[in-house]
Amino acid sequence: MSTAKLASWSYAEEFAAESPIAEAARRAGSELGAVPVGTGVGAALRMLVAAMGARAVVEIGSGAGTSGLWLLDGMPADGVLTTIDLQPEHSRSARAAYAEAGIAHQRTRVITGAALEVLPRMADAAYDLVFIDADKESYPTYVEHAIRLLRPGGVLALDNMLWHDKVADPAARDAKTRALRQLGRALRDDERLVTNLLAVGDGLVVAVKRS
Repeated sequence: MSTAKLASWSYAEEFAAESPIAEAARRAGSELGAVPVGTGVGAALRMLVAAMGARAVVEIGSGAGTSGLWLLDGMPADGVLTTIDLQPEHSRSARAAYAEAGIAHQRTRVITGAALEVLPRMADAAYDLVFIDADKESYPTYVEHAIRLLRPGGVLALDNMLWHDKVADPAARDAKTRALRQLGRALRDDERLVTNLLAVGDGLVVAVKRS
C-alpha cells in the first residue's frame, strides 16, 4: 500500500469520533484478550442500524462491549441488543460499559453461554441485524443461524473477514484463513443474500437477506 493510500485509509478509519466510554471498553477488551472492533467497523455498524431503524439486534461475541456501544448508539431508543458471549468476564465488562454509558438495562440482554446452544432457542425472522465477531471456526454455523433469525431485508455483518490481510493473499494457506476465504465466497454467491465486503477495520462483510 502506498503512503498516500495508507494515510487515506487511516483517515477514514478514524473519521468517526469514538466516545470516551467506547475507548475505555476497547482498552478493557484488549486487556481481556477479546480483540475489539476498530472505530471504522464500529461506525459502520452504527450507520447500518441507524439506516434500518433496527430495533432488534443480535451480537455473537460481546467482548468488553465496544461493538455493542456502537450498535446501541445507532439504534432507536426502544431498540434492544441481545449479546452472547461464552466468557463471564466479557459479559461483566460489557454490562459495565453499557451502565457507564447510561443505557437503560432493559435495552440489553447480556447472555453468558455458548452461542451454538443459545441461538437455536431464538425466534425465526425476528431480528433486524445479526453481528458476528467470535470464534472464527464457528462462523459458518453462526451464519446459518443468523440467516434464520433475520427478517427479510435484515442485515448480517461479520468482522475479521480480511483476517489481518491474509484472506487476500493467495500464499496464505493456514486453516483459519482458508476457512474465512471460503466463507466469504460462499456468502458472495448465496442467492439468499445480497453481499459486499467492506475494507474497514479487518474486513467487514455485510449481507442483506432477500425478501
